[in-house]
Amino acid sequence: MNKRQLHHFWTKLRRIHPVYFLILTILSGVVAIFALRTNNQQMIQLRDAVYAADKNNSDVQTPLKALQAYVTTHMNTDLTAGQNAVYPPIQLKYTYERLTSAQNDLFLHANSQVYSDAQKLCEQQNPTDFSGRNRVPCIEAYVLSHTVAKPANIPDALYKFSFVSPRWSPDLAGWSIVVAVLSGTTAAFFFITNRWFRKHTA
Repeated sequence: MNKRQLHHFWTKLRRIHPVYFLILTILSGVVAIFALRTNNQQMIQLRDAVYAADKNNSDVQTPLKALQAYVTTHMNTDLTAGQNAVYPPIQLKYTYERLTSAQNDLFLHANSQVYSDAQKLCEQQNPTDFSGRNRVPCIEAYVLSHTVAKPANIPDALYKFSFVSPRWSPDLAGWSIVVAVLSGTTAAFFFITNRWFRKHTA
């Protein structure tokens, strides 16, 4: 390509102003920042709804599913809050405590009933034993043979959750970043190309 052809090509290229692409980059960047912030704020609201449901003993599955669906499809919705944050970030503490407490209460009630049944049975078998000399061994033997086994621990891992946020998502934040990167790259290309043409066609 000779100098005349280069000059002709540059004349056409000069009509495309890289400043426009630079402005588009800035605007897209601003939109991306606000969109990313909105994503994070929406995640916080959904997370707080899960915590509220857990604390108030209401339906926790619906807000939990909504949180999972949102976090896994939107960028900048990381649930962690720094290096000292608990992991996994979503822990249904109150739900777990209620289940554990209910299981323990059931265990205590069942064993209390066993002791009451032992007293009744041994009183019937030894109605004249007022000192309790014969009743005590009878009660002990009945309780040992009928005691309800202590409930197994409920795995707390079943009530802990961690959802992964994508690095890029096809939402307003994601597409704004794409536009910002493409327009910024285009602006840089035109700036560099114009400078090169000025240098080689002078």
